[in-house]
Amino acid sequence: MRSLGLALSLFVLVVLACKTTGNRNATSTTTSPTSQTSTQQVEKQKPAPGTGNVQGKVLYNSKPVENIEVKLCQTFNRFFGGCGGKTITARTDKDGDYVVANVEPGTYEGLLARVFETESFVFATTGVTGINAQKYEVKADKTLFIPPTSLFKGDLKLLNPKPGSKVGQNLELKWQEYPDAAYYKFSLFSEDSKITSPYINERSEGTSFVLEKPMPKGIYRIEIEAFNGDDRKLSETSNDLKMTVSEGS
Repeated sequence: MRSLGLALSLFVLVVLACKTTGNRNATSTTTSPTSQTSTQQVEKQKPAPGTGNVQGKVLYNSKPVENIEVKLCQTFNRFFGGCGGKTITARTDKDGDYVVANVEPGTYEGLLARVFETESFVFATTGVTGINAQKYEVKADKTLFIPPTSLFKGDLKLLNPKPGSKVGQNLELKWQEYPDAAYYKFSLFSEDSKITSPYINERSEGTSFVLEKPMPKGIYRIEIEAFNGDDRKLSETSNDLKMTVSEGS
């Protein structure tokens, strides 16, 4: 449900809805990976005269997801208030398709998909920086096609170290096996601006990894993500998992 230096998300989402679940895609809209192009879609319905439609698809674990709320926002502020102005909603059908219908022509700043029944959302697409919502130009009598959006959850569990604990060198990171995960990515971000982040950025097909790289003393945020065989993110850890390295290199 990530800022440029401090968090690569999720998108997780800090605003959007108002932070309630603690993962990166809740209220701090995170980004979602897509692969299919919008040209593969077939128009499901014509817009009413003088209005436009916005059409796309929502996936989870590479499969279409039904009954997902999607909302188009006239204005959007990632850090203060989320959606603003006119907001139009739609829901996905059994094929994962949605149509935000009969939209007044103009520029819209946010298109968001809810992560199932949680308070978390992801951006349907991302802007140039990768963390901002792309803007959408809706034209009269036209359907704007959006590339498929992949949802991801924020329920991946860290087993070791315990959040907030003090650790030494040669720490073994452990996390809970996630359903359908083919591999995991994990990173450690230092709160010390003098230390390049991520200080550690690795991939593992297992659920543990021994950190052999010497770590300077300080506080680090732990980030772990689970991916399926199609390289679609399935879940990530909460964004408030931290540890303190008390025995530096």
